[in-house]
Amino acid sequence: MQKKGKLYRMIAVSILSSIAYLLMMLDFPFPGLPPFLEIDVSDVPALLAGVVFGPIAGVTVEAIKNGLHYGVQGSMTGVPVGQIANFLAGSLFVVPVSLLFRKYRSKKGLTLGLITGTLSMTLFMAVLNYIIILPAYTWFLGYEQMSTSGMIQFIVKAITPFNLIKSGIVAILFFILYTKIAPHLKRLEQPAA
Repeated sequence: MQKKGKLYRMIAVSILSSIAYLLMMLDFPFPGLPPFLEIDVSDVPALLAGVVFGPIAGVTVEAIKNGLHYGVQGSMTGVPVGQIANFLAGSLFVVPVSLLFRKYRSKKGLTLGLITGTLSMTLFMAVLNYIIILPAYTWFLGYEQMSTSGMIQFIVKAITPFNLIKSGIVAILFFILYTKIAPHLKRLEQPAA
């Protein structure tokens, strides 16, 4: 019976990863933000995997989705800087949501998780963009490095609002989806480890 559960989880994670990849391709720019910062809702399947099967499943969906995206779409830098950034952002969002929901197992726990995930992703991605991601983009694209003040200004005026808007949209969509399908998922949820 345990083998059947593992097989079911692997199949579900694979399907959710494929859906996440397809949703990643339906990205769109948000008015008022730089056009290369495109919003997608591909974290919704990863959140579903994380809530139902645990944080490792959610992170696995993020990894597979971004691996597929890089394999099929490639990257303007030649290396998967954007996909790595997307993986980190998604994981920083999915893990807190999954852990808090699995601890409290209620709408209140889910709401707390979604708020914490939004704040976690926004804060840590600001730091990671400053330390690693923006310097990597400029280096691989052969652009002149941004000044420290220029980078901070870009993070404050573009990256942070983008991450708040994206995670807010994903959180609202996931909350609506989860409340609609929650009764059907009760039998699938794995107990907290």
